[in-house]
Amino acid sequence: MTAKTLVFLILATCSLFTLALGSQTYQGKWKLLKKNIGVSAMHMQLLPNDKIIAFDWKSSGPSNISLPEGKCIVDSETTTDCYSHSVEFDPTSRSIRPLTIKTDTWCSSGALLSNGVLIQSGGYRLGERVIRSFRACASCDWVEHSNGLITPRWYASNQVLPNGKIIVVGGVNQFNYEFIPKTSTSDRTLYQLPFLKETRYSPLIPNNLYPFLHLTPDGNLFIFANDRAILLDYVNNKVVKNYPVMPGGVSRNYPSTGSSVLLPLILSRNFNVNPKAEVFICGGTVPDSNRKANAGDFIPASKSCGRLVITAKNPRWEMEEMPLNRLMGDMILLPTGDVLIINGAAKGSAGWNLGREPVLNPVLYRPDAPFSAKISRFELLSPSQIPRVYHSTAHLLSDGRVLVGGSNPNSNYNFTALYPTELSLEAFYPPYFSSNVPRPLISKINPGTNLKYKQKVSMHFHLDQRQKELGKIYVTMVAPSFTTHSYSMNQMLLVLALDSEAQKVDSSNYVVDVHAPATARLAPSGYYQLFVVHEGVPSKGTWVHIE
Repeated sequence: MTAKTLVFLILATCSLFTLALGSQTYQGKWKLLKKNIGVSAMHMQLLPNDKIIAFDWKSSGPSNISLPEGKCIVDSETTTDCYSHSVEFDPTSRSIRPLTIKTDTWCSSGALLSNGVLIQSGGYRLGERVIRSFRACASCDWVEHSNGLITPRWYASNQVLPNGKIIVVGGVNQFNYEFIPKTSTSDRTLYQLPFLKETRYSPLIPNNLYPFLHLTPDGNLFIFANDRAILLDYVNNKVVKNYPVMPGGVSRNYPSTGSSVLLPLILSRNFNVNPKAEVFICGGTVPDSNRKANAGDFIPASKSCGRLVITAKNPRWEMEEMPLNRLMGDMILLPTGDVLIINGAAKGSAGWNLGREPVLNPVLYRPDAPFSAKISRFELLSPSQIPRVYHSTAHLLSDGRVLVGGSNPNSNYNFTALYPTELSLEAFYPPYFSSNVPRPLISKINPGTNLKYKQKVSMHFHLDQRQKELGKIYVTMVAPSFTTHSYSMNQMLLVLALDSEAQKVDSSNYVVDVHAPATARLAPSGYYQLFVVHEGVPSKGTWVHIE
């Protein structure tokens, strides 16, 4: 049997599995944007100029795109490398521009600074202590700073903080955290975090890498690792709360690899600075699945999800089940406030060639829908035809589509493997693209796109003249995330407080007044996208900057 035939049989099996789920017509659609961008998109970040930066890792061998201007890189660990391992992708024109990375970014982390510069930290071997930066411009390229981190960071997580700093937490054998950029004495201190050592399943299978980080409205940091969480006062290096263990005996972090989001923060007119904050975590697998997968035994992933109100006095997990078993799935906050769960596998573990049965159907989760034993908040959506397993990514675009890329469960670029290296990018169109409800079009923002905290903002928007009555209107503010290994770092969505109901200006134009978030604890200074949502259908996003 040839490798091509084997891949066909796998896809056919996946398609039969999808059909067996029911005869219903699934919502949402897929479109191939680019068959080959030259690299496999292991890491992905949207910039405020609407370009996507995607990259893999330098030790993966020759990519499918050469370095710009024939440049070649030589270091002490590799032979001469004339290939690019990072590209800039324009979703509108579908053009790509090769970029230059000199050190290894494998399993690294990232975040946007307040000024829109992408800061990227850590990686493998010569890249494990490197800080890289990328500024959005037509000719910009990566700038690298060796020894920018105090300690090696491989599989660490980043979170933007209210003071504009980025906290970098954990990594392989790193039970600590630090801050970047390093502009003060405190930034040059390594802070111990025993919680990261306590949550390892074993030294050989940590199950707590890429810990989930979420900024809470009080400015503290929620940290989830393996099956439990703490609230960290990182200013005073003090754990201020221990959360209950998530039920079910499932590990959620790498290599068991579930995913996590902070559900939308609903802001109020009285500038309440401590709104309810709730974390939603889905998927993963049993603690020893990685060890068993290495021995050829591929254990089914979990269907379980849990919600935890992290601001509650006595928080308790509320458990639910997805329609499908899934690990290595990406959870993306849509502009509506719903959650899209996409990519992943139904069996095995994260790691080289350890996942089986790609999950082709995304799932839509509606956080505000009623919940009972008979009613599910989940909805199965249309399947892709491309397996996206280990090292796949997904990212919300400004126009409301979700960009999907990556998948390379091989230690190099391998196009004949069980699951070949994937160089393509697809767009998934959530169900709101096929709605009969008119889509709003933002026409003007007063006083402009540079916002201040607590500021009143007038959102002017257009609706098709066929709209007889205005439906429910709300405005969301979305932070762009850095996505890798099924975790979108810094992902956040706020539902802005309405100052008044939407008003009609003329036959097809309206205005709605909202308030910007009250403090940097709710929305750290930086770039966000504003969306007007009409009856569950979002406008295209408009970039704003708040400080």
